[in-house]
Amino acid sequence: MALGASLQRRWYGDSPPPWWTRPLEALYRFAVRRRADRYRNDPAAVVRLPVPVIVVGNITLGGTGKTPLIAALAAAMAERGFKPGVVSRGYGGSERGPYLLTGEDDPARVGDEPSLIRQSGIPVAIGRQRPEAAQLLVEAGCDLILADDGLQHHRLGRDVEICVIDGERRLGNGHLLPAGPLREPASRLADVDFVVVNGGVPGEGEIRMTLEGGVAVNMHDPMKTTPLADFAGRPAHAVAGIGNPARFFASLAAQGIAVDGHPFADHHAFTRDDFTFADGCPVLMTDKDAVKCRRFARPNWWRVPVRAVLPPSFYDAVAARIAEAKPR
Repeated sequence: MALGASLQRRWYGDSPPPWWTRPLEALYRFAVRRRADRYRNDPAAVVRLPVPVIVVGNITLGGTGKTPLIAALAAAMAERGFKPGVVSRGYGGSERGPYLLTGEDDPARVGDEPSLIRQSGIPVAIGRQRPEAAQLLVEAGCDLILADDGLQHHRLGRDVEICVIDGERRLGNGHLLPAGPLREPASRLADVDFVVVNGGVPGEGEIRMTLEGGVAVNMHDPMKTTPLADFAGRPAHAVAGIGNPARFFASLAAQGIAVDGHPFADHHAFTRDDFTFADGCPVLMTDKDAVKCRRFARPNWWRVPVRAVLPPSFYDAVAARIAEAKPR
């Protein structure tokens, strides 16, 4: 954990990468190029589905806001006449799939993000082999597949690619793993159809996305809600097992809350022992974390849901691109 935290500080700071990461970066770059070339040079290795596929992913390690974008995109495409479904690897869960979620599945089995998306009413299938999992959605009546975190998984053919970037951290130092946070070279952005920027200031041709919330939902009594402003001026514990916990903590602090932040690794499998706070202060967490803590939630625990807000023209452009795109 200490090594990972030290590397991340270098990735997004001014210090150069440790010397020992540079040869590993070269090996990683070779592996990434070789994998991409395999599917580019062998079209038969790519699985094409009978319905359009939109891939939403990122080229950096860690969270960028893909999950709220997936939910917003699914809702917008449904409004435009599609029947969307989401395919995911199910990272953090034990299920290898292919498996079609029921809505009552344990997040420890199917993963936190798929559980959260399924709770919103969107059909979700998971599997280590994405094409086979996506086929379950087609058989269930979906006529549009949204692939969560699929930019680097070339076996599933796609019609549209969307890359999400953290607008504050951007691409860090621009190096590939482990010298930097990049899963693919920055030049990959030139290949995708849309670049969505979560927060910060978007560059030319990029789509601005913001995450809006403002309400807390009690985890012990879901019918109980309160404005986040009600916590202003009071201390509260903030728990986050996401790619960039600092973003969540900062959003609460902006509401005037005296935040005591407790960061965990992305997709952390929470247990009761992670919550040893004895001061009785409220505990605030993201929806993604809350879905794993429902069974042992206490009356002073609150989840803070957010929704992705993007210009309507973006969704119109995605729908138009589906109509005109040649699968790749």
